Amino acid sequence: MTPSVFLAVLLAAAMHATWNALVKVHLDRFLSVTLMTVGMGIMALLVAPFIAFPKAEVWPWILASVIFHMGYKLCLIAAYKAGDMSQTYPLARGTAPLLAALGGIFVVSEVPAPLAILGILLLSLGTLALSLRGGARLEKLNRHAVGFALATSVFIASYTLSDGSGARAAETASSYAVWLFICDGLWSLGLCLILRGRASLPAMARDWKAGLLTGALGGAAYWIVMWAMTRAPIASVASLRETSILFAMLISVFALGEKMTGWRGAAALSIVAGLVALRMG
Repeated sequence: MTPSVFLAVLLAAAMHATWNALVKVHLDRFLSVTLMTVGMGIMALLVAPFIAFPKAEVWPWILASVIFHMGYKLCLIAAYKAGDMSQTYPLARGTAPLLAALGGIFVVSEVPAPLAILGILLLSLGTLALSLRGGARLEKLNRHAVGFALATSVFIASYTLSDGSGARAAETASSYAVWLFICDGLWSLGLCLILRGRASLPAMARDWKAGLLTGALGGAAYWIVMWAMTRAPIASVASLRETSILFAMLISVFALGEKMTGWRGAAALSIVAGLVALRMG
């Protein structure tokens, strides 16, 4: 992984953590996710006239990714309902890079270098530890929550591999990203109308500014990730992306005044060690 790609993915991770910290939406999780996805689609529509239309062989990847992204969102929401977020989220995000690495070996024939494998393991371990914050009561994590969290990680790995492959097959990563965001936004809006009805539209419209802001930042961050996967191994990029949780921790400590505990420090060191290993690998 070149220094420019490495730094670009770190920037994407920081952007992901930033919009999570700054934006507050007064909606339930399903409508919040829908609002952001629609916002990404609207922002993509603005640049679509200037981007090449995807070739026929790219569309199966886009359609597959829309399905995987929807599965990810629905399973994550279900996991939040079944268990505590501080337990389900790290389980989903911490295991996804490992699954992406395994999938990369069998789906796209990318075998990470030994140091890269070490980096992926350290990043996953640090992500898991940092999210748990040392206070999660694992004995209360029910089987439904575990099942939904693991299903979420499978969908994360699936859309990661699909998007990496699709971006590589497209004329440019921008072409793939723009039309993925448009299709995902349309499908999410349609599903929302089916499940929640027209009454959901006024509720989301009240937070339209938040939708555009999260859509712009989230779309830009994930575009960087897809571009990076055309330049570097998919598993390494997927793992590096999870450093967003480290940036979120730094924001909470230095901007929000939360305490830097020994647990957090150890988890951060694991993530930093993983970054060094990935860069050297």
